[in-house]
Amino acid sequence: MNDKSIGLIELSSVAAGFAVADTMLKAGNVRLILSRSICSGKYMVLIGGQTAAVSAAVDAGVEAANGCLIDRFVISNVHPDVIAALGRSHPVQPEGALGILESFNVATLIEAADACAKAASVTLLEVRLAMALGGKAFCTMTGDVGSVQAAVAAGRQVIANAGVLVNAVVISRPHPDVYREVI
Repeated sequence: MNDKSIGLIELSSVAAGFAVADTMLKAGNVRLILSRSICSGKYMVLIGGQTAAVSAAVDAGVEAANGCLIDRFVISNVHPDVIAALGRSHPVQPEGALGILESFNVATLIEAADACAKAASVTLLEVRLAMALGGKAFCTMTGDVGSVQAAVAAGRQVIANAGVLVNAVVISRPHPDVYREVI
C-alpha cells in the first residue's frame, strides 16, 4: 500500500484506543502503522494509505472515541522522512547543526515534523512519541545551520499554534558526545 497520507488519533483511554483502532481499520483500505499505549495512560493509533481512505478512517475513529479524543490529524502527501524517522532502526549519520522540537502531545509533534521536513533541506533523525517521556514527544533533525533554523521555526510555529510547545532548540555545532546521545 502506498502511504501518501497518514492519520493519527490520540486518546485519553487505552480501552478506547483498541476500539478506535478496530473501527479505523474496518472503515477503509488503510494500513496500521502504529497502535500502542503511551505514557500517562494515553493511546495512539497511526494509519497510512490514500488520502480519502485515511480521512474516512480517522473520521470513523473520531466518532468511536466516546469522549476520549485528545487530538487527531490527517496529513496528505506526508514527507517520507517522517515515516522513516518514526521507525528509525538504523541511525542516520548526523552532519551539521542539530534541531530539537518538543511537544506536549504526539499528534502535533508529527504534524510539526512534517512541516520541518517540507520547509527546509534537513534529515529527520528521530520522531519519539511519548514513551518514557511523560506523554510528551520530540523530534530531532540535522542539516546545515540555516536549514535547521528554518525547519525548527516551521515546526515551532505548528506546535505553538496548537498551544502545546515545550521547547525548540537549534545547536549550531553540537559536541560529538551530544550526537552520540541522539543516535
